[in-house]
Amino acid sequence: MICGVDEAGKGSVLGPMVVAAVGCRATEDLAALPIRDSKVLRPKQREALYEILFRDFSIAIVTIDAAGIDDVRSRMSMNECVAELHAEALTGLRPEYAYVDACDVNAERYGRTVAAHLDFPCVIVAEHRADARHKIVGAASVIAKVTRDRAIREIGEQYGKVGSGYPSDPVTIEFLRGYIQEYGNPPPCARRSWKTVANLYQTTIRDFS
Repeated sequence: MICGVDEAGKGSVLGPMVVAAVGCRATEDLAALPIRDSKVLRPKQREALYEILFRDFSIAIVTIDAAGIDDVRSRMSMNECVAELHAEALTGLRPEYAYVDACDVNAERYGRTVAAHLDFPCVIVAEHRADARHKIVGAASVIAKVTRDRAIREIGEQYGKVGSGYPSDPVTIEFLRGYIQEYGNPPPCARRSWKTVANLYQTTIRDFS
């Protein structure tokens, strides 16, 4: 089996990070699908591809919520966390060969880190922008992105308008500011170890104290 692995939500300040692995017998199995990096696909395109991939390919998904990320970050770097989760997703499929999207400036080093967490033989090829270079990683990107988007929609149903969950989104920042102002603490869906949350907490509490 050949696998591709990618994640969604690594830099988000709200909600989970999702890692997905997609497996196939040969990369040609994906030739007919219009797969690209999930970020350049429209939501309806991602949803349609998600259904096809789940129907026709092997899938493994690993999700870590905000509290889990905060706990992990007290013990290791975010890149080390992602490497462990990439390995966990691969373990769900146990391929002989895998392409992974490198989360380290040194792609080869990242590949070695992922491989070190595996208890089975697997050739790891780690590359930057692997989701744009290899369809199998693009497929994993689609699965991870759709799963993550659905989780953010569920958070929105619970809390109201939360935006995309990323620090660059004004809607997300306004939600966090308003929640902290009202309740005195960040919401459970927020990653408290992120500087964005710490800074908002400090400024909001100071402004309204």
